[in-house]
Amino acid sequence: MKFTVMNKVSIQGEAGSFHEVAAKQYFAGNNIQIVPCATFDLTLLEVKKGNADFAVMAIENARAGSILYNYTLIRESGLKILGEHNLRIKQNLMALPGQTIEDIKEIRSHPIALSQCMTFLNNHPHITLVETEDTAGSARIISENKLTGIATIASSIAAEMYGLEIIAEGIETYRENYTRFLIIGSRSKGLRKGNKASVCFSLNHRPGSLANVLNKLAELNINLTKIQSVPRLNGKGWEYMFYVDLEIPDIDIMETIHSVLGDETHDFEILGIYMRDETIYES
Repeated sequence: MKFTVMNKVSIQGEAGSFHEVAAKQYFAGNNIQIVPCATFDLTLLEVKKGNADFAVMAIENARAGSILYNYTLIRESGLKILGEHNLRIKQNLMALPGQTIEDIKEIRSHPIALSQCMTFLNNHPHITLVETEDTAGSARIISENKLTGIATIASSIAAEMYGLEIIAEGIETYRENYTRFLIIGSRSKGLRKGNKASVCFSLNHRPGSLANVLNKLAELNINLTKIQSVPRLNGKGWEYMFYVDLEIPDIDIMETIHSVLGDETHDFEILGIYMRDETIYES
């Protein structure tokens, strides 16, 4: 996606976070300004308020799974999914220079980052694990306060940015550790073409309701790349929203899909039509 003017991109996390890495890779060749935000809610709010042109938001990780809350945030925001980017996440243990793993008594990092590295961390049971809001933010705090005996797990960019030394490199449990990020913005900033669509809908509580939807999509020769259910309360009890990613031959098919599924679903909404990421996964 190429732009002729500088665009502001809101992310969850601070400079040096994986969200920033994903944003810069997706908007490669463009002059962008990163707008750091403390929470996912605020990343979308900055776009809605006009303080950012786009938001970059993690939606799922190959190890940790889906971030369910973000599905609801996107649907309720009224914004659209304009693109996606798959980022290979390489986790690194870092601390103030001159320390070794034996000197570390505590590791502070985001809970998802910690969960991605548990095989390594289980080999060091003497180290206390502390969950924080951001990987890069933890690196900054260690650097600014000259905290010895405390390490964080973050990107190599964060280590360079905050003057930390990498004690152990690539400590993620699974080498195919990818996170899928979504690019969010107003409908007017979207492409007029796409080969992937994200939709959501709810269903009646009756046997076979989901199977009927899947069968109708199969009859249209539409391939599903993901289906995710997220609970919600509707005042009458539990209900589930289904979030589905579809491979589509062209945008025109979406009208047919909406029409065919109209009698089978409730609250059907197209969350975005965009080009799928063609990343070749490497271990």
